[in-house]
Amino acid sequence: MDNELERRVMRKVSWRIVPFVMLLYFIAYIDRVNIGFAALTMNKDLGFTPAVFGFGAGIFFWGYFLFEVPSNIVLDKVGARIWIARVMITWGLVSGAMAFVWSPTSFYVLRFLLGAAEAGFFPGIILYLSYWFPAHRRAAVTSLFMAAAPISVVLGSPVSSMLLEMHGISGLKGWQWLFLIEALPAVLLGFVVLGYMTDKPEKARWLAADERAWLVDTMNAERARKAGISHGSIWRGLADIRVLALALVYFGTSAGLYTLGIWAPQIIKSFGLSNLEVGVMNAVPPTVAVVAMYLWSWHSDRSGERTWHVVLPCLVAAFGLMLAGLSGTVLAVVAALTLVNVGISAAKPPLWSMPTLFLAGPAAATGIATINSIGNLGGFVGPAMIGWIKDQSGSYAGGLYFVGGLLVLSAVLTLILSRSLVRSLAAGEAKAWVQKA
Repeated sequence: MDNELERRVMRKVSWRIVPFVMLLYFIAYIDRVNIGFAALTMNKDLGFTPAVFGFGAGIFFWGYFLFEVPSNIVLDKVGARIWIARVMITWGLVSGAMAFVWSPTSFYVLRFLLGAAEAGFFPGIILYLSYWFPAHRRAAVTSLFMAAAPISVVLGSPVSSMLLEMHGISGLKGWQWLFLIEALPAVLLGFVVLGYMTDKPEKARWLAADERAWLVDTMNAERARKAGISHGSIWRGLADIRVLALALVYFGTSAGLYTLGIWAPQIIKSFGLSNLEVGVMNAVPPTVAVVAMYLWSWHSDRSGERTWHVVLPCLVAAFGLMLAGLSGTVLAVVAALTLVNVGISAAKPPLWSMPTLFLAGPAAATGIATINSIGNLGGFVGPAMIGWIKDQSGSYAGGLYFVGGLLVLSAVLTLILSRSLVRSLAAGEAKAWVQKA
């Protein structure tokens, strides 16, 4: 009976929550990386060098870094519904304002403000999913949510390239139309969130009474089990060495992810393709990555193994970046970028299942935000180094090798962390057994 009840509850919760948060992340990721397509014409119009563009594209993550933890603490206090709505409306407004940059300084300021406005969205949704889904289901659910990022590239690449063709309409350039049109859904969905999102299972009136009771009891029992290995305080989430280690692991994957999102269109464009051709070619790698991400995460949940499900994809992505730096044709580059996409996309859901194994309550809110805020600085370092090395050498290869090295480091750190985590979990379970006895 319990198995049937669990299946029924998880089916309802999944259909209610997962497609909606995927839609939100779809829009978020488009607004975060559409700068890569805008750059195909914006950089020439505004006279931006690769170094200026790489620094400005990456400074987004400094705004993210500074405001991430406070944002997630507020979300845990006031609820996801109100806070996610606030995040979406403000980031939509700032993203639209990107249409009116006129200098490197204005570019830097707006990208920083975009990061500050969006801070808390991604870790907030990761925390939100931990309220609704037991740990043994979390990697697969997280993979579905995170699949919105590569899907946004698949669908957004040709759309963004077509918006560039609106050059001259109403006196605006194509890249200005791109920012204005792609910002609008974030603002509109922010208001939808207020009416649709449910903060926690206790408030889920769309579940039957027995379904709601089962879910509340299950999630409370899971939090109680974690009590043996985490005190659940805000400071615990900030100071835990495992949190800092995971942040460094995530740093490498973020460097790889945003190297793709921000620089891939220009790398492909360097082979002489039109903007529309770039849009089509850039959609190929994430199309493969969506399928690989879900299958890999499903296998991770089924086997209960996390460590090697992070390590192996990181190494695959590093190998793909090395091949991309060596490739001399557009087809070879796209094939190499496919490996990078698959590796990075597959690594992230199992990685995000790890902190909720040892953190609960306020500690989970701050811990997840800390991992994301520090880790996402890789999204600054990767694109900025690509631009700086491109200016110095005239080639993307050196920057790609550098980011590949960060992913190898992520793999090594994951192996080291896993030993500590296994010992902590074993000690926590023993303590809980003694207390129960």
